Amino acid sequence: MTQPQIEPSGLSGQEAALRLGQFGPNAIPERRVHPLRALAAKLWGPVPWMLELAFILELGLGKYPEAIIVGVLLLLNAALSYSQEGRAHGALALLRRKLKVNARVKREGVWQLLAAEQLVPGDWVHLRMGDLVPADVRLHSGALLLDQSALTGESAPVEAGPDAVAFSGSTIRRGEASGEVISTGKNSFFGKTVELVQLGKAPSGLETMIFAIVRYLMVLGGALIAAVAMYSWAKGLPWTEVLPFALILLLASVPVALPATFALATALGSQELARRGVLVTRLAAIEEAAAMDVLASDKTGTLTQNRLHLSSLLPYPPYQQDELLHLAALASDEATQDPLDLAVLEGLRNRGLQAGQRLEFIPFDPASKRSEARFVQGDQVARVLKGAVPVLAELTGNTRAVEDAEQLAGQGMRVLAVAKGFGDELKLVGLLGLADPPRPDSPSLIERLQQLGVRILMVTGDSAPTAQAVARQLGLGERVGSREALESAEALMQRDAFAGLYPEDKFRLVQTLQGAGHVVGMTGDGVNDAPALKQAQVGIAVESATDVAKAAASLVLTTPGLSGIVAAVEEGRRIYQRMLSYTLNKIVKTLEIGLFLGLGLLVFGVFVTTPKLVLLLFFTNDLVTMSLASDRVGFSKEPDRWDIRKLMGAALVLAVGWLVFSFSAFWVGREVLHLNLPQLQTLVFLLLVFDSQATVYIVRERSFFWRSRPSSWLLVGSLFDLGLVVALAGLGWLMTPIPLNMILGLLVAVLAYMFLLDGVKVWLFRRLNLR
Repeated sequence: MTQPQIEPSGLSGQEAALRLGQFGPNAIPERRVHPLRALAAKLWGPVPWMLELAFILELGLGKYPEAIIVGVLLLLNAALSYSQEGRAHGALALLRRKLKVNARVKREGVWQLLAAEQLVPGDWVHLRMGDLVPADVRLHSGALLLDQSALTGESAPVEAGPDAVAFSGSTIRRGEASGEVISTGKNSFFGKTVELVQLGKAPSGLETMIFAIVRYLMVLGGALIAAVAMYSWAKGLPWTEVLPFALILLLASVPVALPATFALATALGSQELARRGVLVTRLAAIEEAAAMDVLASDKTGTLTQNRLHLSSLLPYPPYQQDELLHLAALASDEATQDPLDLAVLEGLRNRGLQAGQRLEFIPFDPASKRSEARFVQGDQVARVLKGAVPVLAELTGNTRAVEDAEQLAGQGMRVLAVAKGFGDELKLVGLLGLADPPRPDSPSLIERLQQLGVRILMVTGDSAPTAQAVARQLGLGERVGSREALESAEALMQRDAFAGLYPEDKFRLVQTLQGAGHVVGMTGDGVNDAPALKQAQVGIAVESATDVAKAAASLVLTTPGLSGIVAAVEEGRRIYQRMLSYTLNKIVKTLEIGLFLGLGLLVFGVFVTTPKLVLLLFFTNDLVTMSLASDRVGFSKEPDRWDIRKLMGAALVLAVGWLVFSFSAFWVGREVLHLNLPQLQTLVFLLLVFDSQATVYIVRERSFFWRSRPSSWLLVGSLFDLGLVVALAGLGWLMTPIPLNMILGLLVAVLAYMFLLDGVKVWLFRRLNLR
């Protein structure tokens, strides 16, 4: 007869503290880039290269004021980009502090959940499916199927049993085991276990859209440069004047402040979400959340409390309730921290009962859908099984159990069966009804998401009656689908919940919806949910998720329920609004400035302004346009989608509106006010600064510009800009002076035209459905 295994009591707290001081935290020291090297990297790239080329060219031509302006612009953008990258690294540091691998450790004879950083050699740990192995562990009991692809590159998993070593960083695909930690931190085979998540590197839909627009603008800039070059050659203009002007035309088509603005918007968004209980592991997911129109939500732990408790005991004669519960406890184990096992053991304690001694325990296996224990009864070894009702009903030949289970499931319970016997002779002992009631806030949060245009689909592995009962309580509806509906997006969208799904079915569900053009969010908590979380545009790991699920997800919730998802949708749509304003502003100004500079030369035969003043215009404009990244905005009530044709069409109309005003102002300055060319060039500089400011306020609001108050940073930036350029033009610094009354008259004319153009914008946005 097999002797019962005796587990060690684990280290004492004092001994663990001593070893932590000796071996250090179970973590790999972070490699840090020297700040000066990181700052220098911001001077390397396509945009910096163009500014550096302009700087060298201006120096070579002896135009030192222009060279100084270019140099300041280059260093300012590098500093801003460096600063925002620091914010992004700060967000990653926040993730490292909050999103850590946890380990089940036995200390002082008590199982507890500790951060993996606190593990020391000699600790006794328990591993189960879905975990990342937190340190090198020599297994003592149990069996694991390990995915070591992150370590070896081999895709085939390996079996590991007693005396084998499970290396740090491996993923547990199947099984459970206990063992002793033998190496931690730098001394482990693969020590990088704390950094489960990294900021997303792939370009998002927003970035792709902006860079596509930039390509169009640069094509326009290239065409204008070609036209200017041909005109200059025909007129015999000196190349020392034409070359800087052509370079400025090209720079006007480049979003110099784009990297810093984009980084600022996403960094601020991730920090706001962190305050609201959402950790962002892939920055692009913030923008994808704005477009999400379908959310497939796991039931347990997200919509429900994930606090299973024993609600019903249904024994079959001759067994009684206490016997049923006692046998169920034998087939459960506290070390696994499985919610089902913990609920059974808690029910046992609440009745004042104690678990019996067992010879062997086989943890729950998803393939067989049951756990098993062996124990001594009299002079025989008995078996007790706990698992899915259909499986045990078939093994025992008890058909009544299925009907009884359906009645309990219809009340929203999760039902388990318990069987006992000797050898292959098994008899059904009874059924356990486990209740996991909906979270009190779930109905209201679901209603809120639906008001935001997000369709909620509940997915669960429970039976159809259980899924229907829970969906009804949540206000989702009663249309329950099965695996057969996963082949068609149309069939999927006609259901409210899906029952009997295996974790791999979630992946098919996501793919089917994406194939129909939906932007899909998916919640999950297990290792088998990882493919679906990775596939979804917005993969969401819930608070109780396994380490592997958190690593695969793009958003990780740190609070129970759906409140974090609502926060992600709202914040994503705010960022969309800010970047839409920035993009519209950039297109309008690029079109206006590029066309005015290029066509102005062709129409009037003179350079309407100087390269130096255009560079100064870039410098002043960037200060204000970057503040759009933190502007006060609302969010739309429907999912947001980028439409480049609508965007370019709206921007073109507004740019043509300002172009008409610019040509008119130049004509009035030359023909009515009789200004000389240097004065006209100053007038054009002021005109472009003033209407650039006006454009920012026009495009930041989808209705009339006065409907919402801008952020304080935007207002302060505008006032500083206007005060600076008025002072420069009035005093004649860096440009030819013009009278103050003329400057103020131009400002009033721009403000009046702003009201007119804003009315055109409101009509245009409504017609194009730009929101």
